Amino acid sequence: MDIKKFLADRDIRDVPVGMMGCRAHGISFESCDYDVVVFDAKSQNNEIFQYENDLVNLHHFSLDESRTEELIKLYGMKILSDDSWELGMLLSKLKEKHSRMFRDHAKNCLFESLFCCEKCLQGLDGSGVFSSCWQKCASYLLADSIFALNQKFPSSSHMMETARKFEKNDTNETISLITQTLGIERATPSLLERVAKSTVGFSDMVRENGYSSVIWHQYDYFVKNAMLADCYFYLGHINKANFLKIKDSVQYRPDLIHVLKTAFDLESDSSLISKNTYKVRDACHKVLSFLT
Repeated sequence: MDIKKFLADRDIRDVPVGMMGCRAHGISFESCDYDVVVFDAKSQNNEIFQYENDLVNLHHFSLDESRTEELIKLYGMKILSDDSWELGMLLSKLKEKHSRMFRDHAKNCLFESLFCCEKCLQGLDGSGVFSSCWQKCASYLLADSIFALNQKFPSSSHMMETARKFEKNDTNETISLITQTLGIERATPSLLERVAKSTVGFSDMVRENGYSSVIWHQYDYFVKNAMLADCYFYLGHINKANFLKIKDSVQYRPDLIHVLKTAFDLESDSSLISKNTYKVRDACHKVLSFLT
């Protein structure tokens, strides 16, 4: 895709522009969207565009961004336009402190995973219908922390592929535990079709920006290439991100449990949910001990 032409057609000019994500890092599939970042300081959500034969995910950032979870997305960014050199200076600063930045993000993910573990266990003790959702989120957040410790930003489409190439050590061995607690072995074409439909539905409820077109595109690629485990992980990771967007109000939305049962491929056995949660909690504490 001609990015320069896309920017001209959208009349995006006089602001720094970059490309992040798998396209910038050279690890993309043909189905992957283009993550174009416009540093216009607008507070609006990202926008999805069909351009030529590709999908463009247009993000709006500020050069004054200070949140670690946002800044690490920019690490390794490819500059497309930067007449003022401001973006170049920002990326240079991020490169200097990237080790601390990824380490801080890893800790944040671990603490958030522990929070999800606690929410899960509280639900099992009471009437919480979302307990299994919290357990799934805890597992995915633990995975995010492992990727951060390997200085890799968790790109949902490529996490399984990337994890297979991690060096063998005590921290990275946690990936095996994560896949067990997620139930990836259940992935079949028929299950994934149902999961994808519900994932798209849940995404439309939460994001309202057309991101479902990206999900369908990736799902189709994974299934056609018999990458079933990768597809299962991808769809669940997307659901995790959307669930956490509404985590403060989810208890008031019991209607969502119907779509989430399929989207997350939720476990109904409370004893197994509890067992998996304790495994994730213990793993979080173990990784934290390595960090401290």
